[in-house]
Formats: sequence, C-alpha cells, structure tokens
Amino acid sequence: MDVKISAKDVKELRDISGAGMMDCKKALTEAGGNIEEAIAILRKKGQKLSAKRADRDAKEGAVIALTSANRNNGIIVRLSCETDFVGKGEAFIALATSIGEVALKNLPDTLEDLLALPYDAEMNVGDKVTEQVGVFGEKVEVKAYEKVVTAAGEGQVLPYIHMGNRAAVLVALNMEGPDYVEPGKNVAMQVAAMKPLGLNKDSIDPAVIEKEMEINMDQARQLGKPEAMLERIASGKMNKFFKENTLMAQIYVKDSSMTVESYLQSANKDLTVTAFKHVALG
Repeated sequence: MDVKISAKDVKELRDISGAGMMDCKKALTEAGGNIEEAIAILRKKGQKLSAKRADRDAKEGAVIALTSANRNNGIIVRLSCETDFVGKGEAFIALATSIGEVALKNLPDTLEDLLALPYDAEMNVGDKVTEQVGVFGEKVEVKAYEKVVTAAGEGQVLPYIHMGNRAAVLVALNMEGPDYVEPGKNVAMQVAAMKPLGLNKDSIDPAVIEKEMEINMDQARQLGKPEAMLERIASGKMNKFFKENTLMAQIYVKDSSMTVESYLQSANKDLTVTAFKHVALG
C-alpha cells in the first residue's frame, strides 16, 4: 500500500536535514513515511555521493577564523567544496562556522581529532561533513585545521578573515588588552597580504633555506663568479630573502617606513608576535 507523504513531513525532514524538497520526499517515500529512517536514507545518500566524488578537486569553500571571548585561544577551519557558488552560500558558510565552533570549544590537536568530535547528539563532525555531500551535491571536506593557544595573562589571539572567507589568519601577541587589538589585526592583515613563510629567521624550515642557498649559488655560478665566493654571495642574498619572507622583518604594508617589528614597537616597545597561522583556499 502506498504511503501518503504530507507536505508537513517533507518540510520537517528538510528542516532537519537541509536536503532538497524532492530528495526529502523520495527518502520519506522509501522509508514508508518514517522520518528517522528517511534521515538515515539521506545520510547513506551522502556517503555514497561522497565516495563517488572522492576524486574531484575541492579547491573552493570557506575559511573561518574564530577566537574565544577572552581572546586566549583561536582556531581556523577550512571547509572545502568544488565550486565557489556553493562555497559562497550562506548554508555552507554556516556549516563551516559551526564546525569552527566545535573546534574552538574543544581545541583538538589535529584535524583527525576534530573530525572525531561530536557535532551534535547524533553524529560526529566527520559524519556531518559526509552527510552534507548529499545536501550540497558536491565533494565537501574539512581540508585544514589550525589552532593558536595562549595561557591567561600571557597574550591574546586576533583573527582576520580575508576576501569573503577565501583566507583566514590568526596572530598571537605577547600582550593582552584592548590597546593591542588594532595592531594585532593590522599584522594579521599583513600576513594575509604578504604570506610570510615564518615569524623570523629561526622559524624558517632549514630545507627551504638550503634550497634557496642552492638557487643563489647556481645563479652566481652562471654569472661566472669564482667557486670560492659562491657561498658568501649566496649568504648575502639570503638577507633579502629573510626580509621578504619573515613576518617581523617584512616592510609594514600600511607604512613602508617601518618593518612589522618596528610598527609593533611603536604601540609598545615590548609588543611582539609569538605565533601566527594562515590558511587559504586553493
């Protein structure tokens, strides 16, 4: 016997799941009108679609940065999808934000730990993301997760979201208080614009430095410089590399007469950045 599916039930399932009206009606029909079974069917559809789209590129999406009320902790979550149409949608950004809120509340150590956390009473974050593949009709995945944690009284974390959720930055300062919120956010904007590789010279990956030295030596060699001078010439060029690629030594984008370090010192001679994180789409 055919079960009559009411518009009220379809709307209720849509409100619960976020799936389209036709998908909800089909799921309810398949489930004989049982909403709980229909929810399970929609989840299975999401899982099947997720597996089917596993080889698709998910380079679009939304990047969210959130900080705690006391600004001691901050997180960045990148939720990826296939098209900017989906990534710019309110529902997708709301999903990314809700996952970010779970991350901020729990401060997991890794992306894998985040995916294993409860999203709600019914499923964990990873299962929620899989379910939403069926809702959005695209590959959806949490592509990146970062956190910055400071102890109470030892600094604050400032967030910045760039270009309509296409990138996000966290900057940790060594000093708390409202006087340093604007400097922190300005430095976060600097990170988004200039994309430094590290905080200072000591924080650059040694493999990156070695590769840059090799490039510099090879360039000097091609110019006919003596072998005995190559390393010294290459080392000289590294000074420019560090000025361009380490945050504290970079020219401050809002005032080219200062470096980021001297800009911060203009607010307080002891003010500095202790850490930063930068996550972007692509």
